[in-house]
Amino acid sequence: MLLAATLALPGLSAQAAEPLPTDPMARRMLACVACHGQDGRATNQGYFPRIAGKPAGYLYNQLQHFRAGRRINPTMTYLVDHMSDAYLREIADYFAGLDLPYPAPQTTGAPPPVLARGEQLVRLGDPALGIPACASCHGAAMTGIQPAMPGLLGLPRDYLLGQFGAWRNGQRQASAPDCMGEIARRLSPEDVSAMAVWLSSQPVTGGPAPASAAPDPWPMRCGSAEVLK
Repeated sequence: MLLAATLALPGLSAQAAEPLPTDPMARRMLACVACHGQDGRATNQGYFPRIAGKPAGYLYNQLQHFRAGRRINPTMTYLVDHMSDAYLREIADYFAGLDLPYPAPQTTGAPPPVLARGEQLVRLGDPALGIPACASCHGAAMTGIQPAMPGLLGLPRDYLLGQFGAWRNGQRQASAPDCMGEIARRLSPEDVSAMAVWLSSQPVTGGPAPASAAPDPWPMRCGSAEVLK
Protein backbone atom coordinates (compact mmCIF):
# COMPACT_ATOMS: atom_id res chain seq x y z
CA MET A 1 0.00 0.00 0.00
CA LEU A 2 2.76 2.44 0.97
CA LEU A 3 4.75 1.86 -2.21
CA ALA A 4 1.61 2.24 -4.30
CA ALA A 5 0.85 5.54 -2.59
CA THR A 6 4.20 6.85 -3.80
CA LEU A 7 2.90 6.87 -7.36
CA ALA A 8 0.65 9.81 -6.56
CA LEU A 9 3.23 11.90 -4.72
CA PRO A 10 5.33 14.78 -6.05
CA GLY A 11 8.88 14.01 -7.08
CA LEU A 12 8.21 10.42 -8.09
CA SER A 13 9.02 10.97 -11.77
CA ALA A 14 12.60 11.91 -10.92
CA GLN A 15 12.84 9.15 -8.35
CA ALA A 16 11.44 6.51 -10.66
CA ALA A 17 14.40 6.98 -13.03
CA GLU A 18 16.76 5.84 -10.26
CA PRO A 19 17.27 2.19 -9.30
CA LEU A 20 14.96 1.04 -6.53
CA PRO A 21 16.65 0.42 -3.16
CA THR A 22 17.56 -3.18 -2.43
CA ASP A 23 16.74 -2.90 1.28
CA PRO A 24 13.07 -3.92 1.79
CA MET A 25 12.39 -1.19 4.34
CA ALA A 26 14.00 1.46 2.17
CA ARG A 27 11.73 0.38 -0.69
CA ARG A 28 8.68 0.73 1.52
CA MET A 29 9.81 4.21 2.57
CA LEU A 30 9.87 5.63 -0.97
CA ALA A 31 6.61 7.44 -0.20
CA CYS A 32 8.39 9.29 2.60
CA VAL A 33 11.56 10.25 0.74
CA ALA A 34 9.57 11.66 -2.19
CA CYS A 35 9.04 14.71 0.05
CA HIS A 36 11.63 14.37 2.81
CA GLY A 37 14.56 13.71 0.49
CA GLN A 38 16.88 10.78 -0.05
CA ASP A 39 17.08 8.70 3.14
CA GLY A 40 14.93 11.34 4.85
CA ARG A 41 17.82 13.79 5.04
CA ALA A 42 15.94 16.58 3.18
CA THR A 43 17.83 19.68 2.04
CA ASN A 44 18.23 23.14 3.46
CA GLN A 45 16.38 24.77 0.56
CA GLY A 46 12.87 23.37 0.71
CA TYR A 47 10.07 23.31 3.24
CA PHE A 48 10.00 19.66 4.26
CA PRO A 49 11.86 18.78 7.46
CA ARG A 50 14.71 16.33 7.86
CA ILE A 51 13.56 13.14 9.58
CA ALA A 52 16.79 11.11 9.40
CA GLY A 53 18.42 10.81 12.81
CA LYS A 54 15.55 12.32 14.78
CA PRO A 55 14.70 10.47 18.04
CA ALA A 56 12.46 7.50 17.29
CA GLY A 57 10.01 8.55 20.00
CA TYR A 58 9.61 11.97 18.41
CA LEU A 59 9.00 10.52 14.94
CA TYR A 60 6.50 8.03 16.32
CA ASN A 61 4.65 10.77 18.19
CA GLN A 62 4.39 12.90 15.05
CA LEU A 63 3.02 10.00 13.00
CA GLN A 64 0.43 9.47 15.73
CA HIS A 65 -0.42 13.19 15.73
CA PHE A 66 -0.96 13.20 11.95
CA ARG A 67 -3.20 10.15 12.20
CA ALA A 68 -5.20 11.69 15.06
CA GLY A 69 -5.55 15.11 13.41
CA ARG A 70 -3.41 16.99 15.93
CA ARG A 71 -1.14 17.92 13.03
CA ILE A 72 -2.71 18.99 9.76
CA ASN A 73 -1.24 17.69 6.52
CA PRO A 74 -3.57 15.84 4.13
CA THR A 75 -0.78 13.82 2.49
CA MET A 76 0.65 12.64 5.79
CA THR A 77 -2.79 11.81 7.16
CA TYR A 78 -3.60 9.82 4.01
CA LEU A 79 -0.39 7.82 4.28
CA VAL A 80 -0.68 6.88 7.95
CA ASP A 81 -4.45 6.73 8.39
CA HIS A 82 -4.74 2.94 8.24
CA MET A 83 -1.29 2.00 9.57
CA SER A 84 -0.96 0.11 12.83
CA ASP A 85 0.93 1.46 15.82
CA ALA A 86 3.50 -1.30 15.29
CA TYR A 87 4.16 -0.17 11.73
CA LEU A 88 4.43 3.47 12.77
CA ARG A 89 7.07 2.41 15.29
CA GLU A 90 8.90 0.51 12.56
CA ILE A 91 8.94 3.62 10.36
CA ALA A 92 10.16 5.78 13.25
CA ASP A 93 12.92 3.32 14.15
CA TYR A 94 14.07 3.14 10.53
CA PHE A 95 14.56 6.87 10.06
CA ALA A 96 15.93 7.37 13.58
CA GLY A 97 18.66 4.86 12.79
CA LEU A 98 19.99 6.77 9.76
CA ASP A 99 23.22 8.62 10.59
CA LEU A 100 23.79 10.96 7.65
CA PRO A 101 25.66 14.24 7.10
CA TYR A 102 23.83 17.54 7.23
CA PRO A 103 23.90 20.19 4.49
CA ALA A 104 25.61 23.53 4.89
CA PRO A 105 23.61 26.20 6.76
CA GLN A 106 20.75 27.66 4.76
CA THR A 107 20.90 31.24 6.06
CA THR A 108 23.97 33.41 5.55
CA GLY A 109 24.63 37.11 6.05
CA ALA A 110 21.78 37.74 8.50
CA PRO A 111 21.86 41.07 10.39
CA PRO A 112 23.89 40.77 13.63
CA PRO A 113 21.10 42.14 15.88
CA VAL A 114 18.69 39.49 14.55
CA LEU A 115 21.25 36.74 15.11
CA ALA A 116 21.98 38.02 18.62
CA ARG A 117 18.30 37.99 19.61
CA GLY A 118 17.81 34.55 18.10
CA GLU A 119 20.82 33.14 19.94
CA GLN A 120 19.66 34.71 23.21
CA LEU A 121 16.26 33.02 22.95
CA VAL A 122 17.74 29.67 21.93
CA ARG A 123 20.48 29.55 24.55
CA LEU A 124 19.04 31.61 27.44
CA GLY A 125 15.34 32.16 26.80
CA ASP A 126 13.56 35.29 28.03
CA PRO A 127 12.39 35.16 31.66
CA ALA A 128 10.36 38.35 31.24
CA LEU A 129 8.22 36.56 28.65
CA GLY A 130 8.20 33.27 30.54
CA ILE A 131 10.18 31.67 27.70
CA PRO A 132 12.71 28.97 28.67
CA ALA A 133 15.81 28.46 26.57
CA CYS A 134 15.20 26.24 23.54
CA ALA A 135 18.41 24.41 24.49
CA SER A 136 16.95 23.39 27.86
CA CYS A 137 14.49 21.05 26.10
CA HIS A 138 16.15 20.40 22.73
CA GLY A 139 19.66 19.81 24.08
CA ALA A 140 22.70 22.03 24.53
CA ALA A 141 23.83 21.13 21.01
CA MET A 142 20.26 21.62 19.72
CA THR A 143 20.30 18.10 18.25
CA GLY A 144 17.48 16.77 20.43
CA ILE A 145 17.14 14.67 23.58
CA GLN A 146 16.07 11.04 23.74
CA PRO A 147 13.48 9.68 23.62
CA ALA A 148 11.17 12.27 22.07
CA MET A 149 12.61 15.79 21.82
CA PRO A 150 13.75 16.68 18.28
CA GLY A 151 16.81 18.58 17.18
CA LEU A 152 16.18 21.99 15.62
CA LEU A 153 19.36 22.46 13.60
CA GLY A 154 19.42 21.64 9.90
CA LEU A 155 15.75 22.55 9.42
CA PRO A 156 14.67 25.02 6.72
CA ARG A 157 13.95 28.53 7.98
CA ASP A 158 10.50 28.58 6.40
CA TYR A 159 9.63 25.25 8.02
CA LEU A 160 10.52 26.62 11.46
CA LEU A 161 8.44 29.73 10.84
CA GLY A 162 5.54 27.63 9.60
CA GLN A 163 5.53 25.36 12.64
CA PHE A 164 5.51 28.27 15.09
CA GLY A 165 2.60 29.74 13.16
CA ALA A 166 0.76 26.42 13.27
CA TRP A 167 1.23 26.15 17.04
CA ARG A 168 0.09 29.73 17.52
CA ASN A 169 -3.18 29.24 15.60
CA GLY A 170 -3.89 25.69 16.76
CA GLN A 171 -3.14 23.95 13.46
CA ARG A 172 -0.41 21.94 15.20
CA GLN A 173 -0.92 20.40 18.62
CA ALA A 174 0.99 17.98 20.79
CA SER A 175 0.12 15.86 23.79
CA ALA A 176 -1.13 17.88 26.73
CA PRO A 177 0.23 19.97 28.26
CA ASP A 178 1.22 21.44 24.90
CA CYS A 179 4.24 23.50 25.94
CA MET A 180 5.17 24.54 22.41
CA GLY A 181 1.71 25.94 21.78
CA GLU A 182 2.04 28.03 24.92
CA ILE A 183 5.53 29.23 24.01
CA ALA A 184 4.47 30.14 20.47
CA ARG A 185 1.67 32.32 21.79
CA ARG A 186 4.05 34.20 24.09
CA LEU A 187 6.56 35.07 21.35
CA SER A 188 6.27 38.00 18.98
CA PRO A 189 6.57 37.38 15.23
CA GLU A 190 9.92 39.22 15.35
CA ASP A 191 11.26 36.85 18.01
CA VAL A 192 10.08 33.78 16.11
CA SER A 193 11.80 35.09 12.99
CA ALA A 194 15.02 35.77 14.92
CA MET A 195 15.10 32.22 16.25
CA ALA A 196 14.42 30.72 12.81
CA VAL A 197 17.17 32.86 11.29
CA TRP A 198 19.71 31.90 13.97
CA LEU A 199 18.87 28.20 13.90
CA SER A 200 19.04 28.01 10.11
CA SER A 201 22.43 29.79 10.23
CA GLN A 202 24.14 27.13 12.34
CA PRO A 203 26.31 24.31 10.96
CA VAL A 204 25.80 20.76 12.19
CA THR A 205 29.06 18.85 12.56
CA GLY A 206 30.67 16.17 14.65
CA GLY A 207 28.21 13.38 15.34
CA PRO A 208 24.94 15.26 15.88
CA ALA A 209 23.20 12.48 17.80
CA PRO A 210 20.40 13.36 20.23
CA ALA A 211 21.51 13.71 23.84
CA SER A 212 20.64 10.87 26.17
CA ALA A 213 20.21 12.81 29.42
CA ALA A 214 16.98 14.76 29.87
CA PRO A 215 16.81 17.79 32.20
CA ASP A 216 15.51 17.14 35.68
CA PRO A 217 13.16 18.86 36.01
CA TRP A 218 12.01 20.04 32.61
CA PRO A 219 11.67 23.86 32.51
CA MET A 220 7.97 23.50 31.66
CA ARG A 221 5.40 20.74 31.94
CA CYS A 222 5.46 19.31 28.45
CA GLY A 223 3.56 16.36 27.00
CA SER A 224 6.03 16.21 24.10
CA ALA A 225 8.70 14.80 26.41
CA GLU A 226 6.94 11.42 26.57
CA VAL A 227 6.45 8.78 23.89
CA LEU A 228 2.80 8.03 23.21
CA LYS A 229 1.57 4.57 24.15
